[in-house]
Amino acid sequence: MPDAGPELVDARLLVGEPDGLQRLWTPHRMVYIEGENKPSDDAAGPGCPFCRIPSLPDEEGLVVARGGVAFVALNLYPYNSGHLLVCPYRHVADYTDLTDEEVAEVATLTRTAMRVLREVSHPHGFNLGMNQGDVAGAGIAAHLHQHVVPRWNGDANFLPVIARTRALPELLADTRARLAAGWPTGPDDGGMIAP
Repeated sequence: MPDAGPELVDARLLVGEPDGLQRLWTPHRMVYIEGENKPSDDAAGPGCPFCRIPSLPDEEGLVVARGGVAFVALNLYPYNSGHLLVCPYRHVADYTDLTDEEVAEVATLTRTAMRVLREVSHPHGFNLGMNQGDVAGAGIAAHLHQHVVPRWNGDANFLPVIARTRALPELLADTRARLAAGWPTGPDDGGMIAP
């Protein structure tokens, strides 16, 4: 039977000395920790998830919006609910190698993502950033991606530090649908269209 997701376990039922703590088991995170879905090399093409996502239906690829040279998708392994990635379609690793058009659209999509997240999810702030290179923490260094992470007061707790785990209150498909529905359309929005 497939794992239905995180569940709380009564520590008194476990072998060993009870410590009074509840356990939140998140076995679905092991695929990320063990590197599932990471490209085996730096090549462009179907082995790169950011090259593959645009060819998938929006729901399957978790695409929220598409532009002319870049797109927005939910992070499959989010830090918080609504964690978006803004990616150029072109397989490029370094920010300095983006074209002027790509820089402009990544910036426009990032700004729009923040506006939509504010409207739909009401975060108190954001973390924005690009990890350039493996040493800087890029999980997929060969294909540049801008993180847009909504933050709420009190959203950080011991789980990420101690257990390398995040508890997320909403399924990715539901988050994608809400953000896609809230994405602006039309020429006044820089030609960006919602899926």
